[in-house]
Amino acid sequence: MDKIKGFLKEAYQELVKCTWLPRKDVVRSTFAVSMVVILVAIYVSFVDFVLSIGLGSFLGGR
Repeated sequence: MDKIKGFLKEAYQELVKCTWLPRKDVVRSTFAVSMVVILVAIYVSFVDFVLSIGLGSFLGGR
């Protein structure tokens, strides 16, 4: 139990030393990452749809 307490104390001390970004920057970065993820998902879905239609017609599917 003493090892766990020691670890948690040291981890907290290290976290206090960290320099954290301001809230505004974190929100802006989160928004940017979310938009990129959405755009990539739309692109991948579009490519999947086009390839499935193309390969389906090429291979004689419906």
